[in-house]
Amino acid sequence: MTRLYPALLGLLACHGKPTDTARDWECVLPAGSTSIDSSSELGCWDDFTALASAPLDASIAGAESIKTIIDQSDADALYFVNSRCYPIHWDYASAFLSGHGLPPVSDLSTFNSTEYYSPDRRFLLAAVTHYDGADTFVYELSPYDTASAEQIATGYRLVRDHSYFGDRLYFHPTSTAMEALLPDLPSDVKVLTTDQLFAGVVYQPYNIGETTGQLEFHTAGEVEAEYVPYRELVVLDAVPIDISITAGIITSEFQTPLSHINVLSVNRNTPNMGLKGALDDPTLRALEGKWVRLTVGPNDYQIEEVTEAEADAWWEGHKPAPVVVPPADLTETRLLDVADIVSDDADLTAEIERGLTRFGSKGTNYAALYDIGQDIVPMQDGFVIPFYYYDQFMTQNGLWDTLTAMEAEPGWADPEERQSRLLAFQDLMRAGTLDPALLAAVTGKFTGMFPDSNHARFRSSTNAEDLGTFTGAGLYNSQTGDLDVPSGEDESVEWAIKEAWLNIWNPRAYEERGYYSIDQHACDMALLTTPNFDQEEANGVAITQNIFDTSGLEPAFYVNVQSEDNEVVQPDLGVLPDAYLQYYSMPGEPITYITHSTLIDAGTTVLDSTQTHALGAALDAIHSRFMPVYGDDGDWYGMDVEFKFDDKATPGTATLYIKQARPFPWDPGAGETAGTGECDAE
Repeated sequence: MTRLYPALLGLLACHGKPTDTARDWECVLPAGSTSIDSSSELGCWDDFTALASAPLDASIAGAESIKTIIDQSDADALYFVNSRCYPIHWDYASAFLSGHGLPPVSDLSTFNSTEYYSPDRRFLLAAVTHYDGADTFVYELSPYDTASAEQIATGYRLVRDHSYFGDRLYFHPTSTAMEALLPDLPSDVKVLTTDQLFAGVVYQPYNIGETTGQLEFHTAGEVEAEYVPYRELVVLDAVPIDISITAGIITSEFQTPLSHINVLSVNRNTPNMGLKGALDDPTLRALEGKWVRLTVGPNDYQIEEVTEAEADAWWEGHKPAPVVVPPADLTETRLLDVADIVSDDADLTAEIERGLTRFGSKGTNYAALYDIGQDIVPMQDGFVIPFYYYDQFMTQNGLWDTLTAMEAEPGWADPEERQSRLLAFQDLMRAGTLDPALLAAVTGKFTGMFPDSNHARFRSSTNAEDLGTFTGAGLYNSQTGDLDVPSGEDESVEWAIKEAWLNIWNPRAYEERGYYSIDQHACDMALLTTPNFDQEEANGVAITQNIFDTSGLEPAFYVNVQSEDNEVVQPDLGVLPDAYLQYYSMPGEPITYITHSTLIDAGTTVLDSTQTHALGAALDAIHSRFMPVYGDDGDWYGMDVEFKFDDKATPGTATLYIKQARPFPWDPGAGETAGTGECDAE
């Protein structure tokens, strides 16, 4: 292996700005070379691509990045490192910058704690990244790096002066802490913020993969109101609140990775992407109504026409495998407190598997959360109405027999007719009789547990969700019952229980389960019961892992949060939340904002630093709690967590409440990686 391409070794004597500022830049690496360890200059685009890889943290599509190292102990020697061969700085530093007349490089842990945080560090570590959408080069540090403004300026100038794109280079602050340093930077350091960078992005992948389908154009309103055939690949003007199963989705408006539409796409394993101007894109319009193959990749996409026979063959080879739901245990009749569902002394995996058959996944996971402790994971108390009472209601009202008869009718095979009949079946459930003893027991228990609340929230908890490839996310809605409203009337407790139960037969849920060949009659619903939040100050969804990190080397929490009760996963058209990465395990818990809420004043954030810390502590505890259950297979693992900030217990100060947690099904490592760590040097 070679430290530098031999012809460049002499350049190390010049570490400052080249004397000929008007020089004509030329390539310095051999044409076609991809395995040079490093270079001290970049003379052309081919030099850049020879050393570049996808960045470790690819939150903006179309990025290629080169690690840079400046050795302050060696007269500020600059190294543009082959980032496919050496995906982290330490890989290169320990191999080439340790010993042989240079100070030794320590182990990885010591290296990280010193070279990213110490003011007296030996190395200045950064990356130079090209963002294709904005056609811009930026100098950027890791979000948790505590480099001073002077150190940032030194690194920026060296990279600028030894690169052919130097006059096009900007400094990109990757955290709020770095943004605070901007006033201290000298005027020759040009700055480009994340918001400005994101404005130039045209393409964003949300769920990568391949699909075939018939390309059709719709409005978001159309697909929310009407059934869309599952073999259609739809191009939409905006992000819809909901959509039936389709072959894939292209939206003209950007989404967030945790939007309801993308959660559905992840659940369905169907590609989903954003493309500005998609409705008028000439390539897409030329393919309207035709069978196509779409490949959504981390940095770009491809679409091409195929024959109907090719599309049919692809579908036959890619239909989802049938999913079997855990059988419901109908022997459990207690309205059990969440504190009593999971035993602290038993194996958590076994407890969750047992609870799933009686109380559904949401109620059981909530109980497992509750046992962490309210000082770390604040939650409301609650109880669960087990499967027994849903099945009792269906049986006593003859609804199982009615449903079986409907499914046997010839018209049931037509999706639109099936939707109409399912809606009619839900009306039959609304008219059904609820066991008075159950109603009295639920009302009495809620009143006894929550004497200061008269609004009971009933949240669906089925055995047909969080089942590996089938999450059931967004299929079932919660309902609130007012204890002061007489039974039988809308908004009453009786009404709310039935409305929550009948969600299991909403057309979208039925079609989704059918897509996975799930036995519809094996699905049962329990109800997690807690007091309702009347008006929260903020709400959001978080993943306890960095979904943009394909390597596992940049651990962070990914958070989407919006003000008050404005939707995060099903927002109004054009509305974006605060979306940020929190590097909780790093000193100072640095935060990188990807988007800012469109519903609050510019320059402000939905959560303050005290709140982001409290949320980070809870996410860290949740991640650890469920690791033995959902993360012990060696694959990428993260928990999908819903939360609120509310001042119901602390008037005037909104504090954290965790609503639920479930395993997140998406493995970002399935896409391109930043580097293999292996390279055949020339």
